[in-house]
Amino acid sequence: MRKVNNSVFIFILFLSQFTFAQDSLKISSSEFISVVKNYHPLAIKYQLQNKIAKEEITQARGGFDPVLAAKLGEKNIDGTRYYEQKNIEIGIPTWYGIDIHGSYNHLEGDKLNASDTRGGLYQFGVTIPLAKNLLYDKRRAMLDQAKFALKMTEAEQIVLTNDLLLDAENTYWEWVQNYEIYKLKSEIVDINRKRLDFTRKTLDFGEIPAIDTIEALSQLQSFELQQQDAFLNFVKSTQQLQLFLWKDNQQIYELTEMIYPSDGLENHLAYSDFEFLINEVESQELNSHSSILFYNQKQNILESEKRLKWQSFLPKIDFTYNFFNKEGYSADYIPFFDNNFQYGLKLEIPIFQREARANYEIAKIKLHQNILDTQIKTRELDVKIETYKNEILNFHTQIDLSRNNLQNYRKLLNAEETRYGIGESSLFLINSRENKVIDAQEKYISIRTKFLKSFNKLKWLKENFLVTSIN
Repeated sequence: MRKVNNSVFIFILFLSQFTFAQDSLKISSSEFISVVKNYHPLAIKYQLQNKIAKEEITQARGGFDPVLAAKLGEKNIDGTRYYEQKNIEIGIPTWYGIDIHGSYNHLEGDKLNASDTRGGLYQFGVTIPLAKNLLYDKRRAMLDQAKFALKMTEAEQIVLTNDLLLDAENTYWEWVQNYEIYKLKSEIVDINRKRLDFTRKTLDFGEIPAIDTIEALSQLQSFELQQQDAFLNFVKSTQQLQLFLWKDNQQIYELTEMIYPSDGLENHLAYSDFEFLINEVESQELNSHSSILFYNQKQNILESEKRLKWQSFLPKIDFTYNFFNKEGYSADYIPFFDNNFQYGLKLEIPIFQREARANYEIAKIKLHQNILDTQIKTRELDVKIETYKNEILNFHTQIDLSRNNLQNYRKLLNAEETRYGIGESSLFLINSRENKVIDAQEKYISIRTKFLKSFNKLKWLKENFLVTSIN
């Protein structure tokens, strides 16, 4: 089906290649970029990645959620009720690694353990880490890292989206270039058809030799071949443009009619704004570029991981205290270690600390690697900015030179046509001058396209500095 649609599209283009209908579908670069930004699947995918990162923060906060549990049980053998138990409890983790818990337990039976308490019993307790996990633990690390990851994802999304828009916009201007070259070839074909008709009429009056008609026909046929080749390039670039065109709900946008650019290479704000853009980019701090912010947030994640790994060097000393109160009795809280209490002290010390040392060293190495990556990316951005700036300035100079060169070739062609009209030149020389004009005009179009593409590179690179959403 896809191949059939493409074939229909090419057939429509072929039928319309010799006319430029005024009612044909046209699209400007701004409209095209708006479609890509709002409907292209990759742009939507990057936005969804941000939503995933936000949900991961919520997921990490789940480590601090209170937990409510209940238990109901009974054991009865041969008519003997060993026990009947009802229990409900709640655990509340806190930010500083301290766990608070409370419960109510009701226990009855004929075969209870000596340490069990018959009847209803209320319990309130706390577990406090005295060394490892007191200042930092896995729950806090996961939440910190999720927050850093969101900022990291937002920075990455900005860069990826702008790369997509750069690719789309440059594809648009390549499409415009191929369209203008096709128009140029079509205009030249029309001129040479008129020239052939004029030559044949002039031959009928016996004013020129017959060989001139062969010269005019050969020139026309050469340009007709070039026109067909230009048309094929226009078709190919239109299909490349179609790859960026999507409808709402990410449905493929199938072109069923001719489509032309409404923007041309001649009129673009880049020709007047390029110096302002260069100055604006050069005034930016590289550290505020999204690519650098990505690595900075990654550094924060790795710092958090290093801090967590350092906790493994500390001995695990957990102190637990529980206060009890039997149902139906008045509570007696103070002193804490006088009555109705339970406490425990648990100590764990890895002897060789090999796992802790290895994990901590790995965390430090990853930090160093990220610092190196940041330095490389900073240098890469610096070189890109300088390269794009030089390209813009160079191509802008080439535009002026190419324009002057084209004007000179046109003057030579006009002069040759004047000489031909008074019998002092030949059709061969006119054709030679005309070929030079066409080559110069194609070069002029190509340089303008290169200028706009370099301008777009710097423009979308500048957009990566606009990261107020993650400051």
